[in-house]
Amino acid sequence: MSTIKEEKFEPMDMKRSHYSMIINGERTESTSGETFTVVNPATGEEIATVAKATNEDAEKAILAARQAFDHGKWRHFPVNKRSRMLNKIASIMRSRFNELVELEILDTGKSIAAAQGQVMQAIEDFEFYAGAIVSHRGSVNSLPGAFQNHTEHEPVGVCAQIIPWNYPLMMAAWKVAPAIATGCSVVVKPASLTPLTAIVLGEICIESGVPAGVVNIVPGSGSMVGNYLVDHEKVDKVAFTGSTPVGKSIMERASATLKRVTLELGGKSPSLIFEDADIDAAVDGSLFGIFYNSGQSCEARSRIYIQESIYDEFMEKFISKTKKLALGDPFSKGTHVGAIINQSQLEVIDGFVKSAKQSGAVIEAGGAPASVEGYENGYWYEPTVISNVTHDMDAVKEEIFGPVAVVMKFKDEKEAVALANDSIYGLGSAVWTKDHARATRVSKQIQAGIVMVNCPFSAFPGTPFGGYKQSGFGRELCVETLDLYCETKSIVSYYGPKPLNPLGV
Repeated sequence: MSTIKEEKFEPMDMKRSHYSMIINGERTESTSGETFTVVNPATGEEIATVAKATNEDAEKAILAARQAFDHGKWRHFPVNKRSRMLNKIASIMRSRFNELVELEILDTGKSIAAAQGQVMQAIEDFEFYAGAIVSHRGSVNSLPGAFQNHTEHEPVGVCAQIIPWNYPLMMAAWKVAPAIATGCSVVVKPASLTPLTAIVLGEICIESGVPAGVVNIVPGSGSMVGNYLVDHEKVDKVAFTGSTPVGKSIMERASATLKRVTLELGGKSPSLIFEDADIDAAVDGSLFGIFYNSGQSCEARSRIYIQESIYDEFMEKFISKTKKLALGDPFSKGTHVGAIINQSQLEVIDGFVKSAKQSGAVIEAGGAPASVEGYENGYWYEPTVISNVTHDMDAVKEEIFGPVAVVMKFKDEKEAVALANDSIYGLGSAVWTKDHARATRVSKQIQAGIVMVNCPFSAFPGTPFGGYKQSGFGRELCVETLDLYCETKSIVSYYGPKPLNPLGV
């Protein structure tokens, strides 16, 4: 294993031609010497090479994390010291905000508005958990008789964290921040398509003073390195964000060693537009709900249900605004919709659209790969609206993960709820109505982890994020997430004046 050894871990320019792994506090190259290339989806141009982790590298990262957890000082740091270090990570990220945004755009092809919001939330995640961990204490309870129980939260151990390609830095922050706040050590496997900002986050953690081995970053194959992490007996917990089929596989593999598992999986989220809604607000919110991040969001509200009395008015405005959305230079503030991650995903999206059309659906807007002037070698898809669909169509049932909305009418509240819940998924949902009582009734009936009422936003630090049904389990982004990285220990004490002799011998 070749490493770059330094007296002090110095930050490098974020935008560079090669990125190393982070193992045990050092920039590290692959034991195989292999690298892979990262491509800018907006241009199709190669932007950097990355060290390609092998199972041997993953083993070294796990052992480094294990050593740091079992014999290091991190989990025994006073909570306020860990809190200060999380704030220092956030401070370094803030000082390099523009660099992080630029790197995230190059890595993903997303618009600058999306990248800025996501980088800012990644920073706020560390600040949130710096505060949350300070008050994350056990409890003391008096029991019948002269007994007392107190509980303690102890870090669960070594955590494998597998990050998706659609929100590379933000999802890494969602996982790393609560894990290290509790005193765990982590091995992070970023997506091979978008590993750059996760690697830089690992570098920033070390720069901030997090001890060697606490945060390790091993970019590589999910089917090889990811599975190796999930199977390994020295890994205590797996946190995964990604597709439902892969999540099922992880859950099955993790069962062999009874690892704790957190899964944030796929979605096919509905928006319900009732006849008393502010239509303009519902149109604008629905546009954001599906076309933000180019539709490459697990909680994208890709099923839009509109009460029949306002269907025509809503559709006229929605289609008109969809056609005005701008594709182009991701660094331009005038760009609304960024690139698709790669050619393969572009073909998946187009396949769903073509299948719907062949089944009798009507393409109201978009419906094809886009040619963007100056970005002809990138991967782009037109913002697409499909009507005349039925619930047996793949475009309605399956997660497309692209800028494609399907729309249907509903008659009344009962039918709206039934349509919303007619899915194997249950991640996000939206309700648009001026009737507070209706909003409350419908929200309580929707089978989803997140209900957005007259609001297109789903993720704020402090707000639990996660799904029902096959959208996974466990909640991230909230105080309760800390519990997922802890064991709860009960300690029962007797304080009576006389010794206990329960058997009377």
